[in-house]
Amino acid sequence: MKSYRSHYSTEVTAKEYGKSVTVAGWVEDIRNIGSIAFLILRDKKGTLQLTLLKKHNQELFEQLVSLPRESVIAAQGTCKENAKVRNGYEILPEKAEILSIADTPLPLGIVDKVEAELDTRLDNRFIDLRKAEKQAFFSIRSTVIAAVHEYLKSQGFLEVHTPNIIASSSEGGTDVFKVQYFEKEAFLAQSPQLYKQMLMATGFDRVYEIAWYFRAEEHNTRRHLNESTAVDLEMAFITSEEDIMHILEGLVHHMWKKASECKEELETLHKKITVPTLPFKRVTYDDALKLLKKQSKITWGEDLGTEDEKLLGDIMKKQGHEFYFITKYPLEVKPFYTMPEGDKLSHGFDLECKGVELASGSQRIHDVELLKKRLTACNLNPKEFDSYLKAFQYGMPPHGGFGFGLERFFMELLDISNIRECILFPRDRTRLTP
Repeated sequence: MKSYRSHYSTEVTAKEYGKSVTVAGWVEDIRNIGSIAFLILRDKKGTLQLTLLKKHNQELFEQLVSLPRESVIAAQGTCKENAKVRNGYEILPEKAEILSIADTPLPLGIVDKVEAELDTRLDNRFIDLRKAEKQAFFSIRSTVIAAVHEYLKSQGFLEVHTPNIIASSSEGGTDVFKVQYFEKEAFLAQSPQLYKQMLMATGFDRVYEIAWYFRAEEHNTRRHLNESTAVDLEMAFITSEEDIMHILEGLVHHMWKKASECKEELETLHKKITVPTLPFKRVTYDDALKLLKKQSKITWGEDLGTEDEKLLGDIMKKQGHEFYFITKYPLEVKPFYTMPEGDKLSHGFDLECKGVELASGSQRIHDVELLKKRLTACNLNPKEFDSYLKAFQYGMPPHGGFGFGLERFFMELLDISNIRECILFPRDRTRLTP
């Protein structure tokens, strides 16, 4: 038999009609009507039909029709044009090799009309990911992440990779996972923040990475994960946070546009994407509170909660803005490295989409003495940040950046109700396997 991969299922073309081809994949379904049977074979490109004729090869017929669903086979036979079949052709197998027999019953159906509970699906994620809709989603995700690299490299950014095991909390606070690092205590990084800033002192004036976030938040909501991915970016020689926001909105626009070009996948998901227009609306924190005044009890100085964000999203949507920045946040609700603007405000911002925060960023402090004061003001010990602060002592340019959550982006892009659908093997407060 030829190589199993001599053809992908849906890549059989009219050139192969009348010729012998080899295909391989999972047995999705078998319909046996006596003297003839139809076996649907599936791989990542789609499905095709094997038509089995009992009179032509009874042994092969009985061997294949007895297989449990989701068994894996390779088959070789003649490709025949047939307009009545789903792809316009069928394979008449002459021989087959059974590569793996699936146990029964299946813990999860692939083409069953009744959807299983989310926990059941996640417990059997390797089977759940065989579904066409899941394959389509992760294909779009791959395309969009490729678009991240494409856009940022076009803007002069260098891809980097920073440590995930660190000596100090990335952003302060207690939402960290502690790990034993030989004789010392260490932490899983909440973000690459400290390292991104340190790199601004090296001459790498524009850097980014697709980063992992590890956050020990005790949430159990549809929007939170304890391990997630993000685009983290830092750039030097800026004049204000507006320089960063310009890059961020350009990046989001490019990602959205590339997703809109995934026509087959979007059709599988029954989704339609409308590319947003640039620039995105800017709304100051003060103006956001004015818009919320009649519907929210939020007081000045508080961060916007989930309900406040949702209310503001509804207001902005009525004004024709799905994407918008909230700027000039109060200093006290932003991390220690955020550049102050006067005594109370900051050069910090959030990017929101339909009432959901996608990204948070700011111009950073580049003066080491001011940075030490802010660490102390945030009840952090500057001595625990010695290696970080050292990078600011020997020439640090003005800089800034953002962290941009990918899973939340995909939730909004494709209107997905639960963030756990947006990552292969989600980690939340109760889920550590598979």
